[in-house]
Amino acid sequence: MRETFSSALKEAMKAGDKRRVATLRMIQAGLKDREIEARGQSRVVSDEDILVLLQKMVKSRQESLEIFDKAGRRDLAAQEREEIEIIRKFLPQSLSDDEMAAAVAEAVTESSASGMKDMGKVIALLRSRFAGRMDFGKASALVKAQLGG
Repeated sequence: MRETFSSALKEAMKAGDKRRVATLRMIQAGLKDREIEARGQSRVVSDEDILVLLQKMVKSRQESLEIFDKAGRRDLAAQEREEIEIIRKFLPQSLSDDEMAAAVAEAVTESSASGMKDMGKVIALLRSRFAGRMDFGKASALVKAQLGG
């Protein structure tokens, strides 16, 4: 994925797309921070870690977008929307609500979860399978509902 970011950055620079260049540089800076953090833990940053990083970036921008919309800052809101779209191009196709519900039901069954005390086990299973493809905030609510919480 690192090469994908580098080549996309080169293309954006050649095209003179300033927003895309800035967003790709931000992604690369976040990745560099993650690599430095991983070095201290003697591990390598995987593609799954990169997907999680990208999801966090999207979520952060969505939160900012809401704030800017409420404050009437259309210019900043438009900037956040553009960044979200650029980042999402690097994420795999997200699961639909129906697919997410089916995945949660399968994970609950597979992990033999019987109550709220097993929620962490179910979420861990979902994270291992659907990193970068699932909104874990929504998934947590679905798991909680299925486990009777």
